[in-house]
Amino acid sequence: MTKQRRTFSTEFKHEAACLVLDQGYSVTEACRSLGVGETALRRWIDQLKTERGGITPEAKALTPEQQRIQELEARINRLEREKAILKKATALLMSDELERTR
Repeated sequence: MTKQRRTFSTEFKHEAACLVLDQGYSVTEACRSLGVGETALRRWIDQLKTERGGITPEAKALTPEQQRIQELEARINRLEREKAILKKATALLMSDELERTR
């Protein structure tokens, strides 16, 4: 029998980290009251600190601003891939057209 891994929403992670950073709870108090592991909570706290410092994390962001930045970066990446595909298709079509005119 395998143990199911619990998942938490980004809102929950954000609120849990805010308990420690903004409301003065200790990490152990927050862990006990929320029923989460200390390692996970410390990771969320570290992530929130870096996000507040303006650094976009690799993992799913906790703050709304960083979430928006991640969405926009993903959109830029998708558009750049589409642009590269269109450039290649245009070059291919142009080379075919040149060969037909010869």
